[in-house]
Amino acid sequence: MWVPYDAMAAPQPCPSAPGGYPGPSAPPSYEETTGINVNYPYPYPMPGPGHGPGTKGMNPPPYPTQAVPAANPIAVQTVYVQQPVTFYDRPVQMCCPSCNKMVVTHLSHNAGALTWLSCGSLCLLGCVAGCCFIPFCIDALQDVDHYCPNCKALLGTYKRL
Repeated sequence: MWVPYDAMAAPQPCPSAPGGYPGPSAPPSYEETTGINVNYPYPYPMPGPGHGPGTKGMNPPPYPTQAVPAANPIAVQTVYVQQPVTFYDRPVQMCCPSCNKMVVTHLSHNAGALTWLSCGSLCLLGCVAGCCFIPFCIDALQDVDHYCPNCKALLGTYKRL
């Protein structure tokens, strides 16, 4: 049977299910599903004997206290980060990583790629009588090694080529 929809009519209860089965019931409450406060009438456990509200002159039970852990001493270490040193053909002031002292580097000149190329070029130009070895006497054509004057450690090298 068709019943016209009336917006002002009160909602009708659901008819019972066919076959004598009971209709749908309300879902269980949150406390029932999670098991919270099902056994206790209060949100906290009931006090034990001798600690109820009718006892006078009794001290409340001591609450367990946690020991505050002692603060561990923290070791502070200062680390100095040295910027990378660029080596040139002049002495450099720096902190030696071997002896940790502030030093001005000691220079040592060695024959490098530019020295040998200059020698070969002079040889090709006809300076065969010994003039081709002049680049080995000129510091401006040689590589430079920087040494620590205290501990004699090699600190760096400046290569011309």
